[in-house]
Amino acid sequence: MSEFRWPVRIYYENTDAGGVVYHSEYLKFYERARTEWLRSLGFEQPELRGREGVIFVVRGMQLKYVQPARFNEMLDVSSRLVELGRSRFVFEQRLLRGSEILNQARVEVACVADATFKPTALPAVIRQQFEKVLS
Repeated sequence: MSEFRWPVRIYYENTDAGGVVYHSEYLKFYERARTEWLRSLGFEQPELRGREGVIFVVRGMQLKYVQPARFNEMLDVSSRLVELGRSRFVFEQRLLRGSEILNQARVEVACVADATFKPTALPAVIRQQFEKVLS
């Protein structure tokens, strides 16, 4: 299973008065990294919606706060696809300072039809790329 890394800088807007990253900001970091992971595989979300008629939605997420991230730090978000189902897939994501884990998440994403928002099978072209990443 290959790991994808995306750099992130902590800006003042991401922090509380003490200069510590506010808890909900981690969701934004993880979302951006998943989007860039898809882009690295050759998928742009507006094109998937238009061409394949699907969108990806977060179905569930578990977060664990380990150490605080702070204002002006340069960090990395690691993303790794760990499960692949018919219409869902699961990521393990971590916010890292070097090799130190600051936060970790398990994110379940569902593939839904654009028109109905009901679960639908991953299109073959997407599934093939995801399977390559898993092997």
